[in-house]
Amino acid sequence: MIIIKSPEDIKKLKKACKISADVLQYAGEQINAGMSTYELDKLIHDYIIAAGAKPSFLGYGGFKESACISINDEVIHGIPSKKTIIRSGDIVSVDVGAFIEGFHGDNAYTFKVGAVSPVAEKLLRVTNECLHLGIAAAKPGNRIGDIGYAVQKHAEDNGFGVVREYIGHGVGRDLHEDPEVPNYGKAGRGVRLVSGMTIAIEPMINEGTARVNVMPDGWTVKTVDGSLSAHFEHTIAITNDGPVILTARSCDW
Repeated sequence: MIIIKSPEDIKKLKKACKISADVLQYAGEQINAGMSTYELDKLIHDYIIAAGAKPSFLGYGGFKESACISINDEVIHGIPSKKTIIRSGDIVSVDVGAFIEGFHGDNAYTFKVGAVSPVAEKLLRVTNECLHLGIAAAKPGNRIGDIGYAVQKHAEDNGFGVVREYIGHGVGRDLHEDPEVPNYGKAGRGVRLVSGMTIAIEPMINEGTARVNVMPDGWTVKTVDGSLSAHFEHTIAITNDGPVILTARSCDW
């Protein structure tokens, strides 16, 4: 069931999204070659707690850390570990959310660590463009398929693969609500978008094949061909004046 948010709901959601955006920006400022993903996760956890919120991912479905941190060919759901060291040239996806006053925020960004390869530069640029093209399509009267079509066309026009198994979603009192928001689809198809809907749009785009595998840990998702993957996400509200990015940051690197 799709839950239409009241103005008061969206006001509370904005607070959760502001903390989510702030901690993601903080994470980007803290990432350095030589640190472990465990260290980065600890910084993220402490930041969210200090803001008076709770990490949305901590304990969700049995996940034991506060953020998903995925490196290079890891698409999503990377588990922070003391053994996983971030290195110069890596691309590092951080997916994080905060819960406060009954609502969740959710957002992700894939960061460059030092100088990265030309294909990584292109992948990050195109995936971020996919996100914003999807957001632009999220206006009243359009349909879910318009979002997916915008994302898919731009990614595939640039020679990249669009992950099918993992998609965007509604956000609110639950971290994952209806409707499902695929990163692929046909324009004019699917659920009609109306003012008051709040959704997370999150392209997961691969350098090579769209196919992925889940690792034995039951969480980490990797590309089957070992190619790079990028992940960008915003939580947005659909309004009569157009889409509003609730997880907007002061910088976009």
